[in-house]
Amino acid sequence: MPAAPDFPPAPDRVKPQRALISLSDKAGLGDVARTLHDLGVELVSTGGTKAAIAKLGLPVKDVADLTGFPEMMDGRVKTLHPIVHGGLLGVRDAADHAQAMTDHGIGAIDIVWIDLYPFESTVAAAQPGEKGSFEAAVENIDIGGPAMIRSGSKNHGYVAVAVDGESIGLILEALKAEGSTDLALRTRLAARAFARTAAYDAAVSGWFAQQIEDAAPARKSIAGSLAQTLRYGENPHQTGAFYRTGERRPGVAYATQVQGKELGYNNIADADAAYELVAEFEAPACVIVKHANPCGVAVGKDLSEAYARALECDAVSAFGGVIAVNRPLNGDDARAITGIFTEVVIAPGADDEAKAVFASKKNLRLLITDGLPDPHGPGEVFRSVAGGFLVQSRDRSLIKPSDLKIVTKRQPTPTEIQDMLFAFTVAKHVKSNAIVYAKDGQTAGIGAGQMNRRDSARIAAIRAKEAGEAKGLTQSLAEGSACASEAFFPFADGLLEAVAAGATAVIQPGGSIRDDEVIAAADEKGIAMAFTGVRVFRH
Repeated sequence: MPAAPDFPPAPDRVKPQRALISLSDKAGLGDVARTLHDLGVELVSTGGTKAAIAKLGLPVKDVADLTGFPEMMDGRVKTLHPIVHGGLLGVRDAADHAQAMTDHGIGAIDIVWIDLYPFESTVAAAQPGEKGSFEAAVENIDIGGPAMIRSGSKNHGYVAVAVDGESIGLILEALKAEGSTDLALRTRLAARAFARTAAYDAAVSGWFAQQIEDAAPARKSIAGSLAQTLRYGENPHQTGAFYRTGERRPGVAYATQVQGKELGYNNIADADAAYELVAEFEAPACVIVKHANPCGVAVGKDLSEAYARALECDAVSAFGGVIAVNRPLNGDDARAITGIFTEVVIAPGADDEAKAVFASKKNLRLLITDGLPDPHGPGEVFRSVAGGFLVQSRDRSLIKPSDLKIVTKRQPTPTEIQDMLFAFTVAKHVKSNAIVYAKDGQTAGIGAGQMNRRDSARIAAIRAKEAGEAKGLTQSLAEGSACASEAFFPFADGLLEAVAAGATAVIQPGGSIRDDEVIAAADEKGIAMAFTGVRVFRH
């Protein structure tokens, strides 16, 4: 490790003489270049950026003229030169650095504005298997840009580095006010710049791992861009922030907030859980989520009917919940939804009438996305633990009628099969241990997150009984329902609780050492049972 040199303290203020600019996205270049020129800052650039500045009628020096070395190898080599990096890394007030700069004709570079080749957008736009997409991605891996950003940021005692429009705006603001940049600003910009190059390298390394199908690379980097600073985390004494990873998956991360209070940590988590589940259904569907678990799910002929049926399952828990739908909302839908207090509504769209109705509830957050997430698309899920994090692939499971193995003497009816598949789809999104009763495309009762499966079955039965009472029925909503368990029944007791609740069919993964005992119990009670062979446990 290099020993720390005895450099003199960095100056608080630096009046820039020269700026190096290299941009892929040239939005805002004209105003910035004119302002720097008017402030007496020499402009240095390359390629298309230099041409754009020259077209404005402003003097601009080519990096090749600065280095005396031509751009070559299709632009791969142009700024990787001691004249450039010496101008960025030289400590002006260190005698030996200053002498080296003089001896080798190295002029100081005081401002760097670089936005890097568009690697992330190139990869995002590529279609799977598209010819030339791999080569295009490789050519959009920037080498010189990150090197200059890192050099300038390391030497932030003298160099102000901008990696985005906000950063260069802060530099110009300082120059207009004081004619110089201060050390505190340069330090903040360096921190942002190193974060940008780290995120860029994370995107490249992640993409390479995908290309070679390495599900567990030796090193794993996760990068995100700040979408929102939150008022707090799960609780008021915790800090919170929301980041986007760059995965263009329709949902809360890229939704447009039409109205309502600022989203909180729990709002975002619940909205994500609700939207991921509602996307599983092809028919008009509504999901109501509370504390990351669905408390009501239903399909209907339209969204208004789906919402009404979802609410029936557990109207008590639905109060203050999050609602997700898989169709654009109209005025009737909005009037139904605003009948009770709701924190967030997330949908793929909403017409003007719906927006007007929601506007009467000023605190309700309305989120509009650009589509529905693909429930069977690829992706990764992350979870932090002390000293590390866990990574797994997204649960892309899809259970079809042909996947079911009927293990009981009684065969399920076609209607029971539909109910079983509906219930199992919901159970996939319920915290384990999970039991779901469902009938006719509507959840009847949901038991979530218990330490044993029998208690989950009992809680779901209580919810179903209360829902039936709320409708004025003499029987539970679970009567004649299908019961889904997201993991196998380790004993027959959980299954027997489901039968007691009124279930006539059960769907579960199977795989317990006591499967025979559970099957025998089902046969004794005369119910149908199917194994999926797939566990959808959600810890």
